[in-house]
Amino acid sequence: MSDETRRLLECHDVVSGYLPGVDIVRGSDLTLADGELVGIIGPNGAGKSTLLKTIFGLVELRSGSIELRGEEISNLRAHELVQKGVGFVPQTENVFPSLTVEENLQMGCYLQPGLFRERANFVADLFPRLSERKNQRVGAMSGGERQMVAMGRALMMDPSVLLLDEPSAGLSPANQDEVFDRIGKIKETGVSIIMVEQNARRCLQISDRGYVLDQGQNAYTGTGRQLLHDPKVIELYLGTLAAR
Repeated sequence: MSDETRRLLECHDVVSGYLPGVDIVRGSDLTLADGELVGIIGPNGAGKSTLLKTIFGLVELRSGSIELRGEEISNLRAHELVQKGVGFVPQTENVFPSLTVEENLQMGCYLQPGLFRERANFVADLFPRLSERKNQRVGAMSGGERQMVAMGRALMMDPSVLLLDEPSAGLSPANQDEVFDRIGKIKETGVSIIMVEQNARRCLQISDRGYVLDQGQNAYTGTGRQLLHDPKVIELYLGTLAAR
């Protein structure tokens, strides 16, 4: 299969931002192939999360293009993107704490409630602990467990692309290990993943390819292994970012 036919999601020269006249992402490119895990790293304020939110229609695309399987999806609304197979797990406020695990999963497929039983079984296979605690209120769970609920909820609509924004943020080292392990399991099921992550070294270790964003632009790209061992990337980014 050629690279051309494997391309699933493509961003070309993306420019976006929150305030009029202030661009946070300034001409970034990104390609995600079928079955890939692509990591995005960079310093704080580099535009990593803004790029992810632009892909998911939460931040306006000012110029450039975003395509899914060759179809332009620029500035589609979030629910339209979910229906096209794009899931998103934001860094914060990514669960309903007053609802149970099962109710959170039900919210994940509210657009197609008929999918619930099949997809709940899929999520239970990935996250057995959620099945065991399906009647527990999510607000009473640990940070790592809540992150699993958030990922499980995003998987309920059977996405082909999963966008993860800082999935290890605020978690203990043990919980970070488990979250990264589960992300690998999700990839093994055939879901393609774009992950923004502040823990740069761990991100690159599990990524097929990586992008380093700096000041809203691509600074370096390569395989995860190449970036891990690139002297410039180590000097400029991994030294401080990997310590977290």
